[in-house]
Amino acid sequence: MHVSRRVALACGTLLLFVACSKNDQAAKDSSAAAAAASAAAPAPPPAPTMADFAGKWDVVATPTAGKDTAVTKYTLTVADTSWTIAFPSGLKVPMHATISGDSVILKTGTFASQRRKNVKVSTEGAVRLQGGKLVGMTTAHYQGAGADSVLTLRVEGTKAP
Repeated sequence: MHVSRRVALACGTLLLFVACSKNDQAAKDSSAAAAAASAAAPAPPPAPTMADFAGKWDVVATPTAGKDTAVTKYTLTVADTSWTIAFPSGLKVPMHATISGDSVILKTGTFASQRRKNVKVSTEGAVRLQGGKLVGMTTAHYQGAGADSVLTLRVEGTKAP
């Protein structure tokens, strides 16, 4: 009888030892994996500056929905915080630009719409750099247009030569 107790006690001790060593090894493995994951994670890209957007951009603004599918083309000139839209008609519209995260928030005052005759419009939107292009969304707010007073446009610009 003493022998079976000793065997049972020895087996129990052996099981406890194996279980503890597995837990220690698992803890070491998970610590090593966490350290490797944090070391392998790339650093986030630096936040853009206004200088990153500097230059002239050939921009196409395309409505995202509705019957009006015509594109609006313009040249966007960026010189630090001075952003200006130049339409083919010769109209130049200054924009207020501020950086927020990876995007530039843009807003114009009221100007003569290039899409709708005899209508005033103001715009607001955001653009960012993606793959060397300027991409984003703009919302146009038309004055006195009733139910058709808002138009959302997808914006894409390529750097002018």
